[in-house]
Amino acid sequence: MPLLSIALGILILLVLIIVFKFNTFISFIVVSLFVGVSQGMSLDAAADSIQRGIGNTLGLLVVILGFGAMLGKLVADSGAAQKITAKLIEVFGIKYIQWALVLTGFIVGIPMFYSVGFVILVPLVFTVAYQTRLPLLYVGLPMLASLSVTHGYLPPHPAPSAIAVMFNADIGMTLMYGIVVAIPAIIVAGPIFGSTLKKYNPQPSEEFYNKEEIPEDQLPGMTVSVMTALSPVFFIGGSALLVKILGESNPASKIIEQLGNPLIAMLLAVLIAIYTLGIRRGRKMSEISKSLEKAVTGLTMILLVIAGAGALKQILVDSGVGDYIAAFLSSSSVNPLILGWVIAALIRISVGSATVAGLTAAGIVLPMIATTGVSPELMVLSIGSGSLMFSHVNDSGFWMFKEYFNLTIKETLQTWSVMETIVSVMGLIGVLIIDQFI
Repeated sequence: MPLLSIALGILILLVLIIVFKFNTFISFIVVSLFVGVSQGMSLDAAADSIQRGIGNTLGLLVVILGFGAMLGKLVADSGAAQKITAKLIEVFGIKYIQWALVLTGFIVGIPMFYSVGFVILVPLVFTVAYQTRLPLLYVGLPMLASLSVTHGYLPPHPAPSAIAVMFNADIGMTLMYGIVVAIPAIIVAGPIFGSTLKKYNPQPSEEFYNKEEIPEDQLPGMTVSVMTALSPVFFIGGSALLVKILGESNPASKIIEQLGNPLIAMLLAVLIAIYTLGIRRGRKMSEISKSLEKAVTGLTMILLVIAGAGALKQILVDSGVGDYIAAFLSSSSVNPLILGWVIAALIRISVGSATVAGLTAAGIVLPMIATTGVSPELMVLSIGSGSLMFSHVNDSGFWMFKEYFNLTIKETLQTWSVMETIVSVMGLIGVLIIDQFI
């Protein structure tokens, strides 16, 4: 029975990763072969299917993730992230400091991997809390909510970008819908929930207060920092919005649409950053190139995990399991957006990784896109929000938060885990609301 083989395959995947701590990529390949063979495919056929799945999934993503890592590195090294943070604090003042950090997390989080944004911004949060004498979690959690939402919802981050490719979703529209959904999710999980955490008084190590900062007179300007950091949004999201306004028949729309192509947009963003945050500020091209090379060194395992999920997806399609699931789900009364969210949430709670949860869920519900008529862009966001559900002890982000903020496991569950759950539920609610209007 197809559903039994896929259920058993996912169980094996979870056991390999959680119990035996097996490499995630190898686990995906093993499970892909198991599901394929159990459905009557020969080993050769299953291997060919895995190769196609990996190739189709990684084709565009290698470019998006590579350029995204390079852009994030340039934003960090130049001091643009530091400049954005300092300016927002100056403009908003202490009374609205939470909102300053929400915007900082959102702006920096769009082009930057979560872990990179976390390491860069958390020391600044500690400094702000120390100088203003405000509770640390009250100040810091809103910023982390922004980082988490951009990581789970928005291209060019790994999971949303990969799922968009799988579903053949328009990345520009996914980004625009994602921003609309992200705003209320961040507000509720950030400033509103953060305001209830004043009773917590963590004492992080003083070493985090002494991180080297770039002198103010050596920082890039605010306009350059923001425009460069957000350039992927302007190209990808702005292109989709302008085409909608002008209409697809307008001659200008053809040119604008090409600039919104993710490959073109990310390339332009990196080239702009190389000039505005590098050459223009006196850095030599050889130095910039070394920095860009260093930026992509941590991508290998991320790409392999994504490739493994793509392999499983292709096996589900080629073995006929996908068609069976499509027929089964087409008669289901459950809203496909809710079903996608639930599957991603269950895998997230079991495995810990938002990327693995999102990509695995995407492979399972892929047949629903064609058979139910659901918006692929909203399905990307539904699965993305589900993949953030209840981060706990099997998630590296949980431990980063715990150790940096020097909290107990119980306190981390009461703060970080609840915040992630709010982000996830608010994402689903936002998707369901948008679904009523499109």
